Amino acid sequence: MRPLLTVAALVALLSPPAHATTIQVCDGEFALCAASPTTAVPGQTINVNGKTFPLSTSVCPVLKGPALADMDLMNNSCANPAPGKVWSLFQPRTKFPQAPTWSTQPAAFRKFTTTATPTGGMSNMFSFPCTVRPKKINGTKLADCYGPMNESPTGAAVPPGTEVMTQSPAGAANPVGGPTP
Repeated sequence: MRPLLTVAALVALLSPPAHATTIQVCDGEFALCAASPTTAVPGQTINVNGKTFPLSTSVCPVLKGPALADMDLMNNSCANPAPGKVWSLFQPRTKFPQAPTWSTQPAAFRKFTTTATPTGGMSNMFSFPCTVRPKKINGTKLADCYGPMNESPTGAAVPPGTEVMTQSPAGAANPVGGPTP
């Protein structure tokens, strides 16, 4: 079993994305989309720092604790974006609730290569707002998160053929993740 990095170790290893002034640790409620599949929102786009990407949506568990955040995308504030909303952030965990049952499952990193098929891309939900759902499933609070399709956390487009790291299971459509260095 590979050791997981602590939040502090991840902060030390990450250099800020090209569009970010800072990566910061926020403490509180957040959505963790690390293992979530994503669905494209037909005909809709999202602008991220002057670049336009297809809009996508993921359902993600809402958790509590310290998590990594991109302050440039969050108006330099860890505060929730609005009532009933949370940010989608990243926190290393050994297990957390995952689709489709939302029962707690072990966290497992895997690599995959993006394709041009409708479900072969990836999505980036890092530091985008999410709307908390009114009802829990299997005891898990969930949120609907919206973010760019085929955009890396550095702000660059992710073309087909890119190796990506995710915690989504094999076969998940357009999993949330990021290109490998």
